[in-house]
Amino acid sequence: MTSLAAHVSLIGQPGSRERIPTPAAVLDLDAFERNLARMAARAKAAGLALRPHSKSHKTSAIAHRQIEAGAVGICCAKLAEAEAMAGAGIEAILVTSPIAGAGQAARAAALAAELRDFRIVVDHPDGVAELAAAAAQSEVEGPIQVLIDVDPGMGRTGVHDAAQAVEVFRAIAAQPSLKLLGVQCYGGNWQHIAGANARAAAVADGMAYLSSVIAALRDAGAAIGVVTGGGTGSFAADAAQGVLTEVQPGSYPFMDRDYREALQDDPDGAFEQSLTIATTVITANHPDWVTVDGGLKAFSTDGPLPLALTPKFAGCAYRYFGDEHGRLTRPEGQPVARGERVEFAPGHIDPTLDRYDVIHMVRGDVLVEIASVEARGASQ
Repeated sequence: MTSLAAHVSLIGQPGSRERIPTPAAVLDLDAFERNLARMAARAKAAGLALRPHSKSHKTSAIAHRQIEAGAVGICCAKLAEAEAMAGAGIEAILVTSPIAGAGQAARAAALAAELRDFRIVVDHPDGVAELAAAAAQSEVEGPIQVLIDVDPGMGRTGVHDAAQAVEVFRAIAAQPSLKLLGVQCYGGNWQHIAGANARAAAVADGMAYLSSVIAALRDAGAAIGVVTGGGTGSFAADAAQGVLTEVQPGSYPFMDRDYREALQDDPDGAFEQSLTIATTVITANHPDWVTVDGGLKAFSTDGPLPLALTPKFAGCAYRYFGDEHGRLTRPEGQPVARGERVEFAPGHIDPTLDRYDVIHMVRGDVLVEIASVEARGASQ
């Protein structure tokens, strides 16, 4: 949407937040930093390594700040995200999706040769063989570090049962160019379950199953040192179960309406809405609503509708009004003029932020930095 070079002249000027061209992703750095500190403290208290998932932000400026705040590294969903983060100086990366094919395996091996700490999940013997072949043909000095991806019951990726996990382990053990670190199990379907008790019950069932898979792997001779997974919504339940050694929360630096409505006053929801989408009223002709310049191209549509946060528009209902436009009901008893700003909490932060080239970082009413979303659209 907005290039990194554009609007740099606004940086440092009083009141520049209100002059950021819209629609724009705006990050309140004070709230963001409090969120980072809160999650780092929770992980430390629970004895868990913190490896935030960068699929939420795809931005090296965010990843560097997370590591400075105590994270051991980051997660990336795809190789292209990892390549972008590696190019921006991030040295510790876990790729959390299995890959397929010799071409992708070669890219993974190249990352392993480049980075201080590269890790990737596997869930099939064929994937193990592809990765081992790529490692043999690459300049990587030591074995590539791998984790067995365990399906938590979603049916998306991962080994389906303990027998498959053992089969993958034996394939890894036969390859000297690979080193098994442990397992991954991410219950994405647990994250937005409403109510702490309901989430805890789902996580308890999932961790019991994961424990049975780990036991089978250890019986087969596997050394399981790392057990990684979890997210923003399941952190308290994950910590209580004591199975994970590392957590992968993604949305906690920013939050969104989806998480806010599911977590409410639970401890997992005690993060501030630091990332908003700023829009401008471009038409105020209709007696019942106004039109803002944020529509389908400004927000993801897979979650709840965006929520107006600007106090004047609290309680006003938003709906999509086309590719470029949104419809917002008028605040009762108050006039609205063209040019007024309205900031929204996005329904689902990850795919919303992937619509933006840059994040505008502010302190108070001052724009202080414009950060490039380097891995925007990096889905390969």
